Amino acid sequence: MTAQDVGPVDYLAIEFPDGQLKGEGLAALVDLVDQNIIRILDLRVVKVTDNGDFVAIALTDLDGDGELDLAIFEGVESGLLDDEDLAAGAAIGAPGSAVGVLVYENTWAGPFVSAMHRAGAEVIASGRIPAAKVAEALDALEAADDSTDDDSTKEN
Repeated sequence: MTAQDVGPVDYLAIEFPDGQLKGEGLAALVDLVDQNIIRILDLRVVKVTDNGDFVAIALTDLDGDGELDLAIFEGVESGLLDDEDLAAGAAIGAPGSAVGVLVYENTWAGPFVSAMHRAGAEVIASGRIPAAKVAEALDALEAADDSTDDDSTKEN
């Protein structure tokens, strides 16, 4: 695999209040991997202590039901995440919470990037628009559409 075959790589930091990691959401993550939409490169979880330090949590029985919850991701470490990254994730989590840090490749884009490379094109930038900004823009667009609809019914 070459750099041209790799899709964009992103990360998510997810806070679990009171350190309660439940199995919910895991099925959706597994589904994304099974559909080859993403590839998990790193998946680490830390517990934020009351003084803001952190302790790594083994990705095993997160919900305490006696079953191994994340066996499919056990040992998933690409080396892209280091202790400094985990500390940064812990720093944005509240004391007593747990923070999951997930690094993943958008594998759906790999074939497109490869095809563009074969055609002589190069990906020269990529980025991420925060979800809150997207939601805000879509809400504004919907509000504008609603006001346009209201204006058209007033004229009839």
